[in-house]
Amino acid sequence: MKILALKLKRIGDLVLTTPALVALRQAFPDAHLTLAIMENCEGLIPAMPYVDEVLVFRAGRANARMLVRLAIGRFDVCLDFTGNDRSAFFTFLSRAPRRITFGWVKRAPHRALPFNEFVESSVRENHTIDHHLDLLEPLGILRRDVPVTLNLPWTTREAVSKLLEQAGISGPFAIVHPGTARAEKYWSPERWAAVIDHCQGNLGLPVLVTGSLAPFEQAHLKAIAARLQTPWRDFSGKLDLLGLAELIRRASLLLSMDSAPVHFGAAFHTPQIALFGETNPFAWRPRHDRALVLYAGEPEPLTRFEPRARPCPLIELSTETVITAIGSLSASLRAAP
Repeated sequence: MKILALKLKRIGDLVLTTPALVALRQAFPDAHLTLAIMENCEGLIPAMPYVDEVLVFRAGRANARMLVRLAIGRFDVCLDFTGNDRSAFFTFLSRAPRRITFGWVKRAPHRALPFNEFVESSVRENHTIDHHLDLLEPLGILRRDVPVTLNLPWTTREAVSKLLEQAGISGPFAIVHPGTARAEKYWSPERWAAVIDHCQGNLGLPVLVTGSLAPFEQAHLKAIAARLQTPWRDFSGKLDLLGLAELIRRASLLLSMDSAPVHFGAAFHTPQIALFGETNPFAWRPRHDRALVLYAGEPEPLTRFEPRARPCPLIELSTETVITAIGSLSASLRAAP
């Protein structure tokens, strides 16, 4: 059997598709599994050995080779996890006898045309992992608990070890990842600085700050650095995607916005605190027992998650709430057997 899976979105979306890809591999160990992704996710390919072939779409560039591969691939099944115009076109090109997507795609009739099987699964009523797993039901694969799975290569582990050695980090450390691609998710520099100073000054836990080299994100990081009373350890731009994932795997604590690092933390059950405000944590939260989810406007970590929630600006999340959550998480880890 030849299976084509389409996930043409952001890094975090792809990470949360890995349980479905692993479930596919387990159900069809001899199948040839091809995955189509966006260029920004290409760095994750070495961590996904359960996929046989990866096709990368490069926006704004010629993609003739990829399109030809889709057209001549002789796929038996096409699974569209994406639900946009591009993925509908790729499904049409595949000419697979079974072309499967979600029922909500039918809201845009032109997108639904290439498909002949639809799975009813609400994107609002399910965690993203479960929503992706639901798409496998026509293949006889029922939803079950499959973990986020990234298999990091040894070359990445060695490179991160060297980077930590060069930075003089030999013991436990925390990671703060304060940036995302969306400005409305940002927390204030003053509050990040207070949290970093608390970890380093009160807890004696070195903090490594990670992020991209995007100008807007760099400006945010510089604003945080200008307000610090303790050392600034800037790892932004020093890591590729796999390096960031490996650093998070080793961390004693991860604090981040609703972005890809949240899902890297979930993959490795890293103790983590995830900050949400404009996006609902119901569908995107880490679900392991060493994760706390903070939602703007709420004074304590969430214990109940609702499919519908009022977006709230992160200015409504206090510094005290985050620092208290750090103490709570640290206490629970010390108490664990």
